[in-house]
Amino acid sequence: MSERSKLPDLAEREAALQNLSARESWRIFGIMSEFVEATDRLAPIRPAVSIFGSARVPPGSPYYALTESIARKLSDAGFSVISGGGPGIMEAANKGAFAGRSPSVGLNIQLPHEQKSNAYQDISQTFRHFFARKYMFVRFANAYVVMPGGFGTLDEVMEALTLIQTGKGRKIPLVLVGTGFWGGLVDWFRDRLVGEGMISPEDMNLIQVIDDPDQVVNAIFKHYETRGFEPLPEEREMLLNL
Repeated sequence: MSERSKLPDLAEREAALQNLSARESWRIFGIMSEFVEATDRLAPIRPAVSIFGSARVPPGSPYYALTESIARKLSDAGFSVISGGGPGIMEAANKGAFAGRSPSVGLNIQLPHEQKSNAYQDISQTFRHFFARKYMFVRFANAYVVMPGGFGTLDEVMEALTLIQTGKGRKIPLVLVGTGFWGGLVDWFRDRLVGEGMISPEDMNLIQVIDDPDQVVNAIFKHYETRGFEPLPEEREMLLNL
C-alpha cells in the first residue's frame, strides 16, 4: 500500500475539522460559565486580600507559620482571604483565615497531577482554566500579599504589577513578605529594569517589602484610610475591562 493511500481522504479530514471546531465552540460556553459562576459566588466577600505563595512549603516551616499569622490577622481585621486552595502557603493562608472572623476562600485548579484542596475553606471554587482563576484573584482583591514561591507565584506577581503599571488594574497594595527571599529580586528590578530604562523609577513604588505581619495589615489599611475599600466609579469601569 502506498503512503498516499494511507492518508485520510478529503471528506474525512473535513469532518474531523468540523468536529474540532464544534468542540472549541462549546468549550467557550464552559469558559463563560466559569466566569459567571465564580463572579456570582465571590461577590459577597469584599473587602478581600489575595495571598500567593508556594504549594511546596510544608506545615511547620517558618514561611507556613508566617502566612498563617498574616491571614489570621487579616481575617480578624475584616478581610476575606483568597488563596489558590491547595497545599503549602495556600493551605496556611486558608487555615489562618478559617480561624478568624472573615471568610476563607479557595480558588482551586484542576491540574494533570490533581491538586488536592485544603480543608480550611468557607468558600471553595474550582476552575479548569488558569486564566479564569487568575482573573478572580485580581477582580476581588483589595490587596496582594505575596509569600515566597516559585514560578506560579512569580507569574502572579508579574501579572499584578503589569496590570497596575499599565492602568488596566486598580492601584492596590502589593506586599512582598520576606526581605531575605525577595530582596535580590527587588534589587535586580532597581539595578537592571530601572537602571536600563525598562521601567520608570516610580514603578518601584508599586511594591512594598515587609516582614512583620502587623505591618502587612497596617500597610493595607494605610492605603485605604482616605477613600474606603469600595472601588471608585472609574475603578469599577476598569474592572469591567480587565
